[in-house]
Amino acid sequence: MKGTYLKFYVHEHRKHHGILLYEWLLERAKSMGIHGGSAFRAIAGFGRHGALHEDHFFELAGNLPVEVVFMVSDEQAEQLLDWIQQERIQVFYVRMPAESGVVNGE
Repeated sequence: MKGTYLKFYVHEHRKHHGILLYEWLLERAKSMGIHGGSAFRAIAGFGRHGALHEDHFFELAGNLPVEVVFMVSDEQAEQLLDWIQQERIQVFYVRMPAESGVVNGE
């Protein structure tokens, strides 16, 4: 399948409508009929403001970036981005053309 690899970067503590933003993104994608998505928590990272966040045992949780990824059709990518725009969510994303499939292995 040729389509779009769509990736969002959010802080793990950021919320929208009272739920964590990465969970909101996954739930919205699921409600749109997107067949899968994943959220990955970083061990370290920095964003446009240059503040470095690292995972330390004694550090308070909630400061690290979460990467939320989807492999979708071009139309689904547009629909999800439009939905985010309508919700007035400011979020950084990466959109890349991609190809996906399953290797059977037999």
